[in-house]
Amino acid sequence: MSTAQQSVQPDPTAGTAGPLEQEPAGKPRRRWRRIVLVSLLVVALLGAGGVVAGGLYLRSVESGIERVDAFADVPAEARPPVAAKGAMNILVLGSDTRNPESTSGSRTDTIILAHLPKDRSSAQLISIPRDTWVAVPKSKDGNHGGRDAKVNAAYAWGGVPLMVQTVEKFTGVRIDHVAMVDFAGFKEIIDALGGVEISAEKSFTSIHPPFRSFRQGPQQMDGETALDYARQRKQFADGDFARIRHQQQVIKAILDKASSGGILTNPGKLNSFLQATSSSVSVDKDLSLLDMATELRGLRSGNLVFLTSPTKGTGRVGTESVVFADTGRSRSFYDAVRRDAVKDIVSGAGGK
Repeated sequence: MSTAQQSVQPDPTAGTAGPLEQEPAGKPRRRWRRIVLVSLLVVALLGAGGVVAGGLYLRSVESGIERVDAFADVPAEARPPVAAKGAMNILVLGSDTRNPESTSGSRTDTIILAHLPKDRSSAQLISIPRDTWVAVPKSKDGNHGGRDAKVNAAYAWGGVPLMVQTVEKFTGVRIDHVAMVDFAGFKEIIDALGGVEISAEKSFTSIHPPFRSFRQGPQQMDGETALDYARQRKQFADGDFARIRHQQQVIKAILDKASSGGILTNPGKLNSFLQATSSSVSVDKDLSLLDMATELRGLRSGNLVFLTSPTKGTGRVGTESVVFADTGRSRSFYDAVRRDAVKDIVSGAGGK
C-alpha cells in the first residue's frame, strides 16, 4: 500500500500562487445536486455592477434552488464557537452518482471545507480525504456512530446533520453553510463552456470504458473526458489523493474558462449556465445566492488555494483501508482556519 502525501502541500498543477504545497481534491436515496460552489463563484465574477444590475434575475434563479435543513438535530452545545468575525466556512459535500466504481450507496465521495476570509479577497478549499479515520458522533436514531469510522460514513448514517457534526468535531471549525454537489453534473457545465484545458501530470490510460488515453501536459477536454479524468486514481501511487487533485484541477479549469471565455459578457450563455445549474442545486436554508455573489465579486480563480487536510498517510484498521489524520498538524492548521489566518500559513510556509 502506498503512503499518502502529506497535506497542506501546494499542487503545482493548480496554478495558484503560494509557497505551501497545495494538493500533491433505510431512507430513499436523495440525488446529489450540482456544482453550487462553481455557480456561486462564476456569478461572483460578474462584479459589483453586474450583480446589482442582475439582482432581480439572480433572485428569480435563487427561488428555484432546493433547500435542505442541514443543521437540524445538530446539538448547539456540541458545536464549535462562531468563526472569526466576518469569515465564513462552507461545507461542500459531493458524490459522483455515475461513477462506474461507485458502490458506496449514499456515502460522500468528496468533502471540502471552503474557507472565505473576512475580506473575501481569496478562498481556501480544503479537501478532507473521504477515508479519513475520525470520531463519528452517534446518529439521531442511536443506531449508528458513537465510534471511530471513515468520515464519509457519517452521511450514510445520519445525513447532512451528522456530517456537519462529524466535520465540526474533527476540525473544531464551525460550519456556516452547506452545499451539495454532483460531480457528474460537471459534464453539462463543461460542455456549455465549450470544453476546458487541463494539464495531466503524466501519461496514463483510463480504467473506465472507452479507456481514454491521457497524455502528459496540457490538453483540451470536453465534459465527458474531464469527468473521466477526475475519476482516475488507481494508476497513481497516491491513489485517492490523485483523484482529489484531479477534481481540484477540473474545478479551477471551469472557473478559468468561465471568467475568460465570454460567458460573463454573453447574457445568453450566462443564462444557460445558471439555469442548467440552479435547477439542480441544493444548499442549506440560509445561503443566499445573491448575497454570496455580491460578497465574492472581487474573487478570481487565481485567488483560490486548494489544500488537503493534514495526514500521516494510509494504513489499515481491521479490514478497512483508511487515511490517518496528522493530529498535531491538523490542530494548528484548523486553529488558523478558526482565526481566519489561513492566508498567513499559505504565504508564510516555505520561508520568504
